[in-house]
Amino acid sequence: MKVVICGAGITGLTLAHRLSGHEVVLLERAPGPRPQGYMIDFFGPGYDALEAMGLLPAVEEIAYHLDEATLLDEHGHRRSAVQYPEFAKIVDGRLMSLMRPDLERVLLENLPSTVDLRFDTSLTAIAGNKVTLDDGTELEADLIVGADGVHSTVRRLVFGEIPLRHLGFHTAAYIFDDPEIHAATVGRFCLTDTVGQQMGLYGLRDGRVAAFAVHRTADPTIPDDIPAALKATYGGLGWLVPRALEKCPSAAEIYYDQVAQVEMPRWSKGNVVLVGDACYAVSLLAGQGASLGIGGAYVLTEQLTTQPLDQALAEYERLWRPVVEDKQKVGRSGAHWFLPKSTMELQLRRMMLRLSRLPMVRRYVAVTLVGKPSTLIRSPAAST
Repeated sequence: MKVVICGAGITGLTLAHRLSGHEVVLLERAPGPRPQGYMIDFFGPGYDALEAMGLLPAVEEIAYHLDEATLLDEHGHRRSAVQYPEFAKIVDGRLMSLMRPDLERVLLENLPSTVDLRFDTSLTAIAGNKVTLDDGTELEADLIVGADGVHSTVRRLVFGEIPLRHLGFHTAAYIFDDPEIHAATVGRFCLTDTVGQQMGLYGLRDGRVAAFAVHRTADPTIPDDIPAALKATYGGLGWLVPRALEKCPSAAEIYYDQVAQVEMPRWSKGNVVLVGDACYAVSLLAGQGASLGIGGAYVLTEQLTTQPLDQALAEYERLWRPVVEDKQKVGRSGAHWFLPKSTMELQLRRMMLRLSRLPMVRRYVAVTLVGKPSTLIRSPAAST
């Protein structure tokens, strides 16, 4: 089978790895692996998929082992915290903290050499079993996969313009050098305990500092001057935030986007299928985007290896859609816990975090923040 995959991010790399026994061309419009991205709590179906693929040991080597995510006031005083050992109990201990670019690098380094990976290459047209690239080259494919993220080109070309569901937030991430901030944040994820805007800082093992930011806004439009917008939005938060904003790099080195979900009535048409954020972005609020991208790629390839193409695409969607729709619902309903919009919600979050060590409260938190557990990849026969 000839396969063209658009998007060499986490989802596309997983899919290419799993389909490497076929003739696979993997396209990526960026000139190389993207360095931008933030720390993720990695658990759920993606964890199970990496274990089944034999890649879990390699990923564990690049994991960060954090004791807590500390919420701090404007003076740097600890107000509350998320205890990672307690959170790990919610997911049966199957939890890792990873920098998203590090996870992508592991997948890239383990990509079989039979995969034809082409950076700095865009797909411009799809017609039947042919795709046209930006240099005019045409490729034939039995299967065309859009794994090209929330702003998917494949989705637009095949399914038309699908409006994103803006959830009322913008987010950003960047990396910078500052020994003082690194010393203050290494070994823990530090977050401002604030209303409406929040910045997180954490020291990386290479001595640099990663910054993560999120704020509420009803406007999905991305600002023209991203560094200036970040300084204007977060400059009043106090603690180490103004110093971190002084180290803000150029826009090209910043990840910045609206927080949105993708909802589609169907994920495939003919020999074209979407996977990951391209068809079911769950959003930063729900978390697990990388995990669901990997998990979805795994489920899709399982179906492709066992039945004809049209049946495989239908079965992939039947099995996987309930999993991601649950996580999307979690993201929409948990927005007030993720970033409070009032002082009252902030106080309620602090109280909930203090109570989360109690077993009954922990179970409530699991449903509210994580959603229903899925064993689809660990026990595929049980879900068919």
